[in-house]
Amino acid sequence: MFIKLPIRVPSFIKWLHPRWYVWDKPVQKDEKILYVTFDDGPVPEVTPWVLDTLSRKRVKATFFCIGDNVRKHPEIFKRIIAEGHSVGNHTYHHLKGWKTETKNYIEDTLQAEEIMSAVQESTENASPQFPLFRPPYGKIKRAQAYKLKDLGFQIIMYRTVAYDWEASSPEVCFKNITENAKSGDLIVLHDSQKAFENVKGSLEATIDYYLERGFTLKAL
Repeated sequence: MFIKLPIRVPSFIKWLHPRWYVWDKPVQKDEKILYVTFDDGPVPEVTPWVLDTLSRKRVKATFFCIGDNVRKHPEIFKRIIAEGHSVGNHTYHHLKGWKTETKNYIEDTLQAEEIMSAVQESTENASPQFPLFRPPYGKIKRAQAYKLKDLGFQIIMYRTVAYDWEASSPEVCFKNITENAKSGDLIVLHDSQKAFENVKGSLEATIDYYLERGFTLKAL
């Protein structure tokens, strides 16, 4: 039976996982920082729109990219890097870890890393980045995570989920974030066609909401 997680992942979920999983970042008292992340790109129309919005608002984000999408749309991936955003690995075929053999999961992730690294190396003025990995669907076997850690990846989870791929409206997506996210949280949105209408209708309002309250929106 599938149990849907709350919009804000509770602390006990963090405690059930290895301590080196990253769900949020420590902040000082009264410090206001959020880390906005996007999964499943890069894809035409959606990712460029997101990048235009981030550029206009002068904020940075982190993009967890599907390797096959990077292969198909390398110029969009190059733009993400060139504009100073962080990138991470989201497997090559958007695999669900719980249903994939560890050997195949690792091979798929390394295939994504290979194409991402090749495109990144061909991007002018690109800075080296520490390998970040986010498991699709937030589902990964313990053995898969430990193997990726041994390979040098940092496992990046999230604390607040917008549920933009299924929210009934952009307004709901906006509320999911603004009524739940706390300073230091990693927030998940998607630069995918499935989520586009909700992201398009809520991203700018969400950014404005936090900027007006003195928050800094940062890349990992």
